[in-house]
Amino acid sequence: MTVSNDCLPIACTLAPGEFQARLAWISDLTRNALRHYQRHDLTLVLTYAADAAERVRELVRREQTCCAFLTFDLQQDPHEIRLTITAPDRARPAADLLFDPFVPPATSTT
Repeated sequence: MTVSNDCLPIACTLAPGEFQARLAWISDLTRNALRHYQRHDLTLVLTYAADAAERVRELVRREQTCCAFLTFDLQQDPHEIRLTITAPDRARPAADLLFDPFVPPATSTT
């Protein structure tokens, strides 16, 4: 039996302590390996250095467990690994909150 992402609740299943540890882990990956990102409505495309491929795969494994309502797609070539994360339309009100941990914090230029 196949379960559609549309039936899953829009909620992270991690406990509070696990959630903070996960955010720190994602932040470290972002800081060390993220090369580029683009956001298009409910889709976030993250491009990482090729040498981070195993960590990006681990990220997907971890996130699929706690945020099963998101769709993850990995594409790799010799120079980079691209992760596309798509949120369902019913997650639109929470999309910024869902995607923020995967992108670098905004920096002020003033």
